[in-house]
Formats: sequence, C-alpha cells, structure tokens
Amino acid sequence: MTSPLALNANARIATRHFGEERQPLIEVDDALIDADLVIDIAARHRFARHGEFYPGIRAPVSEAISMPLVEPLLPRIVEEFALARPPRYRECYLSLVTRAPSSLAPIQRLPHFDGVEQDRIAVLLYLDRAERGGTRFYRQRATGFESVDATRFETYRSKLEDGIDKSGLPAANYISGDTELFEKINRIDGRFNSIAIYRGNTLHCADLPGDFTPDPDPRTGRLTLNLFLS
Repeated sequence: MTSPLALNANARIATRHFGEERQPLIEVDDALIDADLVIDIAARHRFARHGEFYPGIRAPVSEAISMPLVEPLLPRIVEEFALARPPRYRECYLSLVTRAPSSLAPIQRLPHFDGVEQDRIAVLLYLDRAERGGTRFYRQRATGFESVDATRFETYRSKLEDGIDKSGLPAANYISGDTELFEKINRIDGRFNSIAIYRGNTLHCADLPGDFTPDPDPRTGRLTLNLFLS
C-alpha cells in the first residue's frame, strides 16, 4: 500500500542558506500528488492537546505513513546538514493552531527551538489551502544566537530572562517580526503543499497574520504535518 504522504516524483526541490550562521533550508514545492486527500484523511483523525508548548491540537502519524515523505530526500538531507548517517523517524503529528493570540502563554509568544541536538531535523509540510502564515526564523539580539545547542543553552536562557526582566513579557500575540529581544532573519511563505526542512535547534516560530482566527477543522484551519527526524 502506498502512503498518501509519499513524495511526489515531480516535486521541485531547492536548497538555500540563511542568517549569519548560514543554516541550510531545503524547500520542496508540489510535495504530494494529492494534498487534498491528506486533508480529508486528517479530518477523520482525533486531535487533542499534546504537551504544554504547541498552541493547538495534534494527531500522531506513524513512522510507516510519514517516512515515505522524506525517504527520497534522505541523501540530500545528509549532505546539506552534514550528518554522519541518514536521520531516523523521531515523531510526527498533524497539527492545527487553535489558540487565540489573546490566550497565548508567555512561552508561546517567543521564538522557540525543538531541541538542542545538531542532528535534530524538522520537516514541515504546509496543508492550509488559505496559506495563512508560514514560518519565520530569528536571532537573539543579546547573544547573536540563531540556533541553540547544548553549549549555548544556559547563556541563551540567562540572556532571555535578563531581557524579559528589563522589557517585560511580550504582548499576548504571535510573534511575526522584530522585537526588543529578537530580530527576524528569514521567512518561509507557507505555500500550500510545500515542505520546509531545517535544523530543529534554530530559533523559529509560526508566522501568523495579525488577524489570524483559530479554526479546529482540518479542512479549513491552519493544518500542517510536523515530522521530526534525528
């Protein structure tokens, strides 16, 4: 049985680099043969809150279903991210942003990183037909860090706490540009049926419009597939 997430043989693939750290970013257009089918399947899933940080609801996706999306790309991922071996499945979710800006917890108003491991790779498939926001990457002003590994973590946290003590918590909204603590360095548009692949320890956040209205319906909401490799 072919996975509905199998990569389209005619997908268009490109790599670019961003920021002073020259982080690699692999972008794939026309990723799936039938993205609408995946949305229909997602609508039959049971979504629920997963953890404290994601501002919405998620449904897990198995390794067998999700890995065909990246298997043809693994040699390129190894090369671009200078990995010692092909990365393996870690976890995967269908995700819907469902928290209103006014209800965001303080940590959800800031850029984040998925982990400090250099070999943690994020694969983000955009499945929102309305294309309501992509992903933006940031640099911490106090340190110049664009990514956070184990050697940087304590410094990053300390400077973040110092900055919040001086300037206060950010307003209850999704971050979508420069702030006193962070400056934007790159943006992905979030085109429907496109993929972005980047290191999970880069500072990033969903880039949502100011008038974003949460919608818990996979057929009409801001649906993504988030596959994590390591």
